[in-house]
Amino acid sequence: MPATLSRKVPLAELHCHLGAAVTPAIMWSIAHAQGIKLPTRDYWEFRDLITVHPRRPKSFDGYLQLFHWTELIQSSPIAVERAVYEVVGGAYRKNNITTTELRFNPMKRNRGGEQDLDHIIAAAVRGMDRATLEYPVKPGLIFCLDRAFPFELNEIIAEKAIAWRDRGVVGVDIAGPESATFRVADYQRLFRRVRQYGLGITVHTGESGPVEEVGRVIELLEPDRIGHGVKSAYDPRTMAMLRERGIVLEICPSSNLNTGVVSGWDEFRWIFDQFHRNGVRYSISTDGPEMLKTYIRDELSTLGRLGILTLEQQEHIAATSLAASFVRNVSDVPLSNHQPARREVVEREEG
Repeated sequence: MPATLSRKVPLAELHCHLGAAVTPAIMWSIAHAQGIKLPTRDYWEFRDLITVHPRRPKSFDGYLQLFHWTELIQSSPIAVERAVYEVVGGAYRKNNITTTELRFNPMKRNRGGEQDLDHIIAAAVRGMDRATLEYPVKPGLIFCLDRAFPFELNEIIAEKAIAWRDRGVVGVDIAGPESATFRVADYQRLFRRVRQYGLGITVHTGESGPVEEVGRVIELLEPDRIGHGVKSAYDPRTMAMLRERGIVLEICPSSNLNTGVVSGWDEFRWIFDQFHRNGVRYSISTDGPEMLKTYIRDELSTLGRLGILTLEQQEHIAATSLAASFVRNVSDVPLSNHQPARREVVEREEG
């Protein structure tokens, strides 16, 4: 019988989208509390509408379409607060996840500008605060910029992350499908500014797009972590860059299988082998536990059962994930990263 990671070992969830992490029953309740007209009055049909289904064709675009209803339902301060609270608490109860990083795009929760962004963000912070009062957890928020957004909108999101960095926002991400108008180089200066304020940087790349983009992201944006990045295994130069810079990949096996990015567990076996041979660090995450009907321990258990990861490797991954988390005490961030913030405080006091 394959060795299974002990439930006593605390875990960190580094790649989890809020829109894919709330249980369907809670989403159903939130929708009705807000009077949202759903396309069905049957709960079971609704559940199938927002979760992966074995009979549904697997594709990257198909997976992204599942977020249409979840993001709409979560588009209010009340909904966001409850959603964050339920995800953080549920992760601890179900999987002993003590560090949860939740990522979302606040502009996809404000009904096209109808809701104030700061109210959405404050609600997410309240949700985290409620969870930390009940459980011994350390949550953090990552704001997702979107490839399909114009630079000006993404810049606003990044500035909001900076403004809320002392209230639980720990990082910035770039997500979304490939876009002809998106250029990595356009974000070099903005991400340098984000980094100066002590925020972590992660970027979705090496998933559905070309492996060449991973190298451009590494060179121009200097991320701490990369979301997915499985295609890096096919390019020795990219793996060397990841190893030399200590960048951690956020691997989400079930997600990659569902989107068709990875063909099957045999391909994953080869991918992990390449990472091990090349000294590439990685974590195991879910992408969205409720939407994908999986949890981190399920992912690790499957990888162990199939002989892809040993128990020792699973334990190493758990430790790597905790060490790579952006959730940390302010005192852990280099002093230079906080100098801009302190200058702002001084200027306000002198004014």
